[in-house]
Amino acid sequence: MTSQPEQFDYILLGSGAGAKSLAWTLSSTQQGKKCAVIEHNWIGGSCPNVACLPSKNFINSANVAYLTRHAQSYGQAAFVSNAGADAKTDMEIVRGRKAAMVDEEVQLHVGKFASTGVELIRGYGKFIGPKTLEVNGRVLTGDVVIIGTGSRAVVDSSIPGLQAAKPLTHVEILDIKTLPLHLIILGGGYVGIEFAQAFRRFGSEVTVIQRNVQVLRDEDEDIVSVLVEVLEREGVKFLTSTTVTNVSGVSGGEVVVTTSGANATTIRGSHLLIAAGRTPNTSGIGLVESGINLTETGHVAVDEQLQSSIPGVFAVGDCAGSPYFTHIGYDDFRIVHSNLTGSPRLGGKNNRHVPSTLFTSPELAHVGLRETEAKAQGIKYRLAKAPMGAFLRTRTHGQMDGFAKALVEADGDRILGFTALGAGAGELLPVVQLAMKLGVSYKEIADMVIAHPTMNEGLIAVFSGVPPSV
Repeated sequence: MTSQPEQFDYILLGSGAGAKSLAWTLSSTQQGKKCAVIEHNWIGGSCPNVACLPSKNFINSANVAYLTRHAQSYGQAAFVSNAGADAKTDMEIVRGRKAAMVDEEVQLHVGKFASTGVELIRGYGKFIGPKTLEVNGRVLTGDVVIIGTGSRAVVDSSIPGLQAAKPLTHVEILDIKTLPLHLIILGGGYVGIEFAQAFRRFGSEVTVIQRNVQVLRDEDEDIVSVLVEVLEREGVKFLTSTTVTNVSGVSGGEVVVTTSGANATTIRGSHLLIAAGRTPNTSGIGLVESGINLTETGHVAVDEQLQSSIPGVFAVGDCAGSPYFTHIGYDDFRIVHSNLTGSPRLGGKNNRHVPSTLFTSPELAHVGLRETEAKAQGIKYRLAKAPMGAFLRTRTHGQMDGFAKALVEADGDRILGFTALGAGAGELLPVVQLAMKLGVSYKEIADMVIAHPTMNEGLIAVFSGVPPSV
């Protein structure tokens, strides 16, 4: 270990969306700053390596498998004879396609670090002081330090046999080489539901176990019920209000899951996927010892500008307790950068919309206030709904499952929230979100001239249906 610390303007622990964007923007070729990024695992963070992009690559392959099995309805009878309803997917090819994309992403990131003059240090960084870190025997100190260590999947140690069963997480399942005969999924959140449909479409039997009364527990019941109906129609099995009491066997061979609750039973499967929550990567890296406070949930305690209890030390993304989305990690970069350049964003992390999209088929897209939340908070609203059939583009695809709904303030015209379940629903969000950000009337969308037949054209049907204020 060197006796004299190496001095940097900025040190970034982790290379996810927020940290890498800050490094590239502040670097010597951009703003003349000396920056170091410490990364012990995935260059570019989890999104391009083991999360967002690889999982959507998988989902795309699953959708192709689904369309192939239903090719006859599109006039492609020859495909059906070669890939009937019982056809299974070659996971080696699916995995290879995903791996090729990931390799390309990693090389793009390596090139970006090099071209911006950011020093990328591969190793496990640990705080040994408020703004001082040790990595690979080197001691680095920075004027500003940004923590971007992300989060990881939780494997509940309180369930007997679960850890010994070596369950897959969202990371390992992306490298699976053989198609599971029966995939049991513990958890009905975004990760669990996306993989449930994907592997059912690949040809696996799939069972989802959820301890809550419904999967996607934070979403409105009317939306979830339609999505579950679609997935059940495809063959996904759901056990809700069900608690796992014991697991035996090993995932990849045979695994037995025993449950209690409304649907108490014993389920035998070939593979087990755990998708029951995430925890921040903040332990064992010297944060508390260096005076950096953590919350009760283990996240770095930050203010609205994402600054920690130590001035000049910030946290971004999952580890800061921000909503667990890559696009929010990127917005965290903008908040911190605005602060560092002397123009803090008003309200910081508390002044933003949080859009989300579940990439099932149909997609579930949301921004703003949910109907359930409005009722719980006593917020009065006007509700407008339109079936996906009113989005005429869905008729050309024959994919009319779902609907869209908007919440508009009861005594005004501002949009409070928007949710859509339908093919390509995620692409509807920017139009609505821009109107919400600008605070303009919902009538501005209803009165737009939108190209026909695009998905966004259906927004006219939704917002033209807002009831008059009372």
